Amino acid sequence: MASITVLGAGLVGRAIVADLCQDYSTRVVDIDKDRLDAIARHYAVDTVSEDLADPAIVSELSAESDLVVCAVPGFMGFRTLRAIIEADVNVVDISFFNRDPFELDALANEHQVVAVVDCGVAPGMSNIVLGYHDSQMQVSRFDCMVGGLPLRRTWPYEYKAPFSPIDVIEEYVRPARLRINGETVTRAALTEAELVDLEQVGTLEAFNTDGLRTLLDTMQVPNMRERTLRYPGHCELMRVLRETGFFDTGKIRVGDDEVRPLDLTTALLFPLWQAEPGEDEFTVMAIEVEGVRDQQAELHRYELYDRNDATTGLSSMARTTGFTATAAARLVLDGDYDRVGISPPEYVGAAPGCFDRMLALLAARGVHYRHSVSPLTVD
Repeated sequence: MASITVLGAGLVGRAIVADLCQDYSTRVVDIDKDRLDAIARHYAVDTVSEDLADPAIVSELSAESDLVVCAVPGFMGFRTLRAIIEADVNVVDISFFNRDPFELDALANEHQVVAVVDCGVAPGMSNIVLGYHDSQMQVSRFDCMVGGLPLRRTWPYEYKAPFSPIDVIEEYVRPARLRINGETVTRAALTEAELVDLEQVGTLEAFNTDGLRTLLDTMQVPNMRERTLRYPGHCELMRVLRETGFFDTGKIRVGDDEVRPLDLTTALLFPLWQAEPGEDEFTVMAIEVEGVRDQQAELHRYELYDRNDATTGLSSMARTTGFTATAAARLVLDGDYDRVGISPPEYVGAAPGCFDRMLALLAARGVHYRHSVSPLTVD
């Protein structure tokens, strides 16, 4: 039986463990003993309390495994992934760090490591969809809208963070890169907001965020954009906070003390963004891929609507993100995906047979992508 180490026991880490421990010898590592105890009460896994900020510890634990799934916060992600690769172990990563993963490509090739990065829901499954269609047709447009939201709207933010809140704020600060008519352009995050109507959800607000990531380097699609979905009004509130300076990381003097505005903001916001135990929530995503295949213009649309699982206690964002990562892990462990080096998810989607197997593995876990295709008239 293959052995797997999961680094990180947060909401998504727990979903990863819940799936993989059914078929593999699974160990989960986190510095938070309460999180580990909660997982151990529900799943037959080994738990290790260690500080994953130490690359030496990461390498040591990774070397004892056949595969590692990295689910640490984004600010730790790059150095953690590097330590895993240096341990000569294949890895699936969902830390979504703010660095170019291809900086580690030479290292991964040197160590003959298969390293699938950004393998969540978006980025992740959205990339896999585009990678598949790019291998099948001449794609001219890719559009992705995605969000995780509480079912019950609560004033003032009408939002609960389904993953690391600090990574949410990073999305609201980092400039968004899009591609328009073949040119990569930059827009401020939280801009160009528009109302969209989605089945099963109703009216939400879509705005620019920097979710294309590796697609800007790997795909030659002339028009691409990724937008985040929230309840209407949330975007404007976040813009007010950002423009006032509440997300700034430089210290300012307040009385006799120096503080970072971001530290104060997170201390105030995060308790309000914490979901209540058992609170109902959902993840929604809409993807459009437009292009030409066999001289026929087509529009492919993928729709995801997933709710939290009351039986397992897993949130929809944890399920849709975590089970994408575990599906990729199974592909790597089974030898269905074996490309050495850094692999963003679009590479997995383009690999023969991997797209259909990913969809099947997700569907078997209750995560369903509804696909429709429509012919288009070519001008």
